[in-house]
Amino acid sequence: MEAIAASKLDPGFMSEVISKFRTDKQPTDLYNCLTCGMCSAGCPYNGVHDHADPRKFIRQVLLGMKEEVLSSTFIWACTMCGRCTFQCPMNVDIAGLVRTIRSPKNFGLKAPGFLQDVVDAQIRTGNQMEVTREDYLETLEWMEEELQQEVGDPNARIPVDKEGAEFVFMWDPREIKYYPQDVQNIAKIMWAVGADWTVSSRWWDATHYALFNGDDEDSTTMVKRTMEEFERLKVKAVVITECGHAFRAQSWGRKVWLNGATYPVISFVQLQAKWIKEGRIKLDPTRNPDRVTFHDPCNLVRKEGVVEEPRYCLQQAVMDFKEMWPNRQYNYCCGGGGGLLAMGKEIYPYRMAKGKLKAEQIKATGAKIVVSPCHNCYDQLNDIIKYYKLDCKVNHIHHLVGNAMILPGKEEREALAGRSVLEGFI
Repeated sequence: MEAIAASKLDPGFMSEVISKFRTDKQPTDLYNCLTCGMCSAGCPYNGVHDHADPRKFIRQVLLGMKEEVLSSTFIWACTMCGRCTFQCPMNVDIAGLVRTIRSPKNFGLKAPGFLQDVVDAQIRTGNQMEVTREDYLETLEWMEEELQQEVGDPNARIPVDKEGAEFVFMWDPREIKYYPQDVQNIAKIMWAVGADWTVSSRWWDATHYALFNGDDEDSTTMVKRTMEEFERLKVKAVVITECGHAFRAQSWGRKVWLNGATYPVISFVQLQAKWIKEGRIKLDPTRNPDRVTFHDPCNLVRKEGVVEEPRYCLQQAVMDFKEMWPNRQYNYCCGGGGGLLAMGKEIYPYRMAKGKLKAEQIKATGAKIVVSPCHNCYDQLNDIIKYYKLDCKVNHIHHLVGNAMILPGKEEREALAGRSVLEGFI
């Protein structure tokens, strides 16, 4: 690399970055970097675009090359998937470093596209898509009526603000605004297992785009709202819909932004697996005959360790399950995480360039259905399928579980009444 003029260096830059770094572990130490190249080898997109080598980025921070760091394409094109750190022998948190530098309140950067707008909308209205309280409650009421017709039970409910329920369920706003049938399907699974659950009328959005723009102040506001509902509704746990970054933000974030205050956080994927194992959910896999493959969401699988539960659900719910290669913690990011979906036209070429590798993975399986329990992955995979003209579609796990589920009779449901559905989690 070319010699660097001393006048261009800011010797206090690295210390400034580290002082703003938020983590639930020991503060990061970039001097632990061995420049061994494992991070570069681990990044499946090293070479897809300029400034893709994580080692170069770390070196710039270490040397105090503030101007180069703050103008780097890397900080916005990186999906913060964590595969680099997963393979790093010194556990250097490069994704955390990227997040810290992105923050508009740390170094004054402005994210491309509408990423900041999404965060602002959630702080202002309570949800990232600015769904009004009236529209939200009307959607729940509408889906409750549809649920009652589907299961033939006029008492089937989507309970709102029920104090003392076992858990409060938090949505992704896409489910409310664009995919209301997902609300019905999730509620059908709750009904079948006899869950004692509720949803909030106030702070119901599980998503957390401040995780992506690096704003710790807004992140704190978001998890405090969840804590408020946990306490107000007097529940035992918070259950997060199939959304990888939402689960990561609620599980990891409560330890980082709430100064040790905590509440149990469970992924809906984990509950589905538990309920299938216990026989609460009975499935007929012949209802899902097409070949299915599974894309591992980085935040859910690599960062939060929910690895085998989604696979167990699919193995029980479908006839033909085919793994991608590589898979589990070694799977490749879809290319749309880290807020890239909200960065608009400027980042779209990078998203699709990264999507080529994922498209090749999918095509190699011969699958007609790609499953991913994450809404960001869901949208990116849909874009990849269209862009690379793949013959398949995207589903969540609950779609296939709900489709294969054998509805229980009255006696079966009565036998489940009063039994905890969270045993083993809290």
